[in-house]
Parts: sequence; C-alpha cells; structure tokens
Amino acid sequence: MPIVLQRIYEHFQFDGYRVLVDRVWPRGISKVTANLDDWAKDITPSPTLRKWFNHEPEKFDQFKKEYKKELLENQSKINKLLNLKEIQENQNLILLYAAKDKEHNHVLVLKEVLENYQL
Repeated sequence: MPIVLQRIYEHFQFDGYRVLVDRVWPRGISKVTANLDDWAKDITPSPTLRKWFNHEPEKFDQFKKEYKKELLENQSKINKLLNLKEIQENQNLILLYAAKDKEHNHVLVLKEVLENYQL
C-alpha cells in the first residue's frame, strides 16, 4: 500500500493509518480533529538537527544525510520504522506533518527511508 504525505492542516483526502510525525503538536489542531492512530515523535529529527536545519532549503541536502543517519543508527527508531512498514503492508500509511514547505522537510526523508532501505 502507498505512503501518503499530508499536511495536518489540509482536508483529509485518504483513508488509512494516520501518523503524526512531528515532535511538537501542531498549533490550532485538536486531538479530536487530528483523528490520529499514532503520534511518532520518536522518529522525528533530533532537536539539535531540527534547529540547525531551520527549514532553510539550502541546508536540505545536508539535513537529509544527517537525518537518515539518525534514523538508521538508532535501534529504537529502526524498530518504529519496521512497525510502520508492517502497517503499510495492509493499509495506506498517512504521514502527517505541519511544515509549510512541502519540498524541504523531514517527512520526505522519512518516506524515502521507509520505501527504499532494508531495515
């Protein structure tokens, strides 16, 4: 089944397993409105990496490299990724995020790792 990326502020377009993959709860969204199956803040970028990146597009390539390293060198993160891959086998996996920039954010990296790496 596909992995769908969606801003949490947009109208829900897909059915599936809904996972918020931001460390901080998005402003203005109630937990009822979010209708989440999981909040996977444990697989988000470290605070240090997130603050360094600061959503600056020119830093995205380096951010991507460092975030992949964080994901693939931490057993608890690998375990969570394996769990999400298992869920994806049976239903759409919807990764929800709050960032405004749809082309330079951690969710793109997370999707790439889930789709392309042997964990």
